[in-house]
Amino acid sequence: MIEQYHFSGFPPAAVRFFEDLARHNDRDWFLAHKPRYQEAVLDPARAFVVEMGVRLRRVAPQIQFDPRTDGSGSIFRIHRDVRFSKDKSPYKTHLGIFFWEGGRKWGPGFYFHLEPPRLQLYVGKYVFDKEELATWRAAVADPVRGAALAKLTTKIENKGYELGGQHYKRVPAGFAADHPRVELLKHDSIWVRHDGPVPAELRSRELLDFCQAHYKAMSPLHGWLREFAAKTRS
Repeated sequence: MIEQYHFSGFPPAAVRFFEDLARHNDRDWFLAHKPRYQEAVLDPARAFVVEMGVRLRRVAPQIQFDPRTDGSGSIFRIHRDVRFSKDKSPYKTHLGIFFWEGGRKWGPGFYFHLEPPRLQLYVGKYVFDKEELATWRAAVADPVRGAALAKLTTKIENKGYELGGQHYKRVPAGFAADHPRVELLKHDSIWVRHDGPVPAELRSRELLDFCQAHYKAMSPLHGWLREFAAKTRS
């Protein structure tokens, strides 16, 4: 059972924390300001996860969410994995929150990304693994499922959202260069995104309505991916 929370917005101190962290991205600074992070970012984030998760279940009844802050739940850890990165900055300068479909956290879902001065909202699938990629291409090539995907993504783009996830420059082997959905065949992930300035709604409960409206407008992609994931598992 999910613990009860009441979300009342992210305070201005949340934005200031990430702005300051971008200028002082080191362990000593972070440890000295960790109480700010807890109070201004993590506490409201936990409430947002629960209340937004309940709302998302109106459009995606099986969506999963978890307010834990240790990385096992919806809220991503602030610590960066720097083992294979030239950038050794220890901390992320953004808040990432994920609501996912099914038992695997890396399934299709809804993502919230606060990185002042921008707020980004995503719906989609981050990366297809090798097996999923083959199934994805077959689905895109399918005259019924592929056509439905192309139609719904075009409608979402026409509402002002960005479509992303194209990775490959060449058409995959086995597919014609003039395939009607050749651009979708070049994807290794797929998402749609709202990308805009941090809205005034961030500071109040109205952020729930703001995000819900955008997520709902982009949710047809989630519905398609939910069916795609079910067929991949079967």
